[in-house]
Amino acid sequence: MSEFRKDRDRGDRGDRDKGGDDGGSIKRSFHRGRGCRFCAEPALKIDYKDSIILRPFLTERAKLVPRRISGNCAKHQRVLTLAVKRARHLAFIAYTSTQIRM
Repeated sequence: MSEFRKDRDRGDRGDRDKGGDDGGSIKRSFHRGRGCRFCAEPALKIDYKDSIILRPFLTERAKLVPRRISGNCAKHQRVLTLAVKRARHLAFIAYTSTQIRM
């Protein structure tokens, strides 16, 4: 009985392709993300009063762009989030877009 278990491949039902380039396989390409803009340029500071710096990190509906899309590091994303919240509170930036159609 133990010989049977040694020869048998666990979990393989025999219906899967062992590989090869038949065109159906998924090929993943390596995409290197952008680096943090604020780490690359130390002279560039995040300030809640400067709405020109904050605008690229907001969507059309005035939502914050996620870190994985914007390319910010965790430290600067937290500072940026706080700056956007302060700018919204002081009405430098709108909370939502002016025209929302449903």
